[in-house]
Amino acid sequence: LLPGLLFLTWLHACLAHHDPFLRGHPHTHGTPRCYSAEELPLGQAPPHLLARGAKWGQALPVALVSSLEAASHRRSHERPSATTQCPVLQPEEVLEADTHQRSISPWRYRVDTDEDRYPQKLAFAECLCRGCIDPRTGRETAALNSVRLLQSLLVLRRRPCSRDGSGLPTPGAFAFHTEFIRVPVGCTCVLPRSV
Repeated sequence: LLPGLLFLTWLHACLAHHDPFLRGHPHTHGTPRCYSAEELPLGQAPPHLLARGAKWGQALPVALVSSLEAASHRRSHERPSATTQCPVLQPEEVLEADTHQRSISPWRYRVDTDEDRYPQKLAFAECLCRGCIDPRTGRETAALNSVRLLQSLLVLRRRPCSRDGSGLPTPGAFAFHTEFIRVPVGCTCVLPRSV
């Protein structure tokens, strides 16, 4: 996680320093460029920004989306499973499972969609247990608490803007602003705050 956080911090600093899009176009006195829906369709970001090395596809919350959507599509044709409850772990069943299923603080992923954000879709982790699973019994215990692990991710946020300089939003027009958000990427076990 540390290399990813350092990369995102460096990326934000570099883009803000070198890219007029983030600093504001030279002719707009520090305000981001205002796009029309024809110039930049919904779900797309300015190509020059993406070409500058903003490789969202390498970030875990973005990379997981396609596999989560494919798995969701497969499950829609099968019987619903009870994956929203804290599982009882059986050692013989978890040997081949993924990390999030073998953890004593198991979690699942869901796809979070926000049309005013780029990337629009991100994988968010959700803890399946309030407590943690006792490795001896395979059952949940309240002696420990499950908490989410959060990662900072640089995203672009669409906001209405004025194309004529009046300050009033032009219908359908928008600008992009950078923003760091905290994305849950997994769960871990911690001691409770109180006994």
